[in-house]
Amino acid sequence: MAIRDLQILLIEDDTHIRSILTTALAAAGAIVIPATRGKDAHRIASESKLDLVLLDLGLPDMDGVALIPLLQQACDAPIIVISARFQEQQKVAALDAGADDYLTKPFGIDELQARMRSTLRRSGRATPRPSRSRYEHQGLSVDFDTHQVCLAGKPVHLTPLEFRLLAVLVRQAGKVITHRQLLREVWGPHHEEDDHYLRIYMRQLRSKLEANPAQPRFLLNEPGVGYRLFVE
Repeated sequence: MAIRDLQILLIEDDTHIRSILTTALAAAGAIVIPATRGKDAHRIASESKLDLVLLDLGLPDMDGVALIPLLQQACDAPIIVISARFQEQQKVAALDAGADDYLTKPFGIDELQARMRSTLRRSGRATPRPSRSRYEHQGLSVDFDTHQVCLAGKPVHLTPLEFRLLAVLVRQAGKVITHRQLLREVWGPHHEEDDHYLRIYMRQLRSKLEANPAQPRFLLNEPGVGYRLFVE
């Protein structure tokens, strides 16, 4: 099983380790959302559709073991602890709190990815998500067959590019889609660096779908990462 397109929350306050893991997982095709504090991690888990959580226990605002049940209340993604704590009782505490696996630092990227694949298989996340032909949420409806978009029952005219951009976000509603992935899927592989395209069309989409484009309700931005379509 590949980890391509999986959305992974990486909770790690060490800048060097966070950078290495983010780069390696992104190179494998994963969408990595970094967090350095437990409070931020809990918010992201509550607002996003996650496939997996990687959790360091030594966080600046709380102990990672205490965060595990909070994450489980916020989302159903499996949790792999990645920690320098190697004593047996510390591992037992994390696993008893609800972690699905425990990996002691230092570790290799290949081992991490093997643990991730194993955990995802056990959790059933390896099963492909069914495709959908229609999306409806909070008055926004998108019909993929007819390319019709309605807001509060009223048709909204979108250009073909605007619809393609919205469709990518809708098909993975709740998940953060990176800038590069959006550019690749909407404009093609030769436009992955053309961030200005994305800013222009996202602004146009918001002007048509948001009551207040400056405070969007549907089309949310994850600074430095990408965009996601909000779902409760």
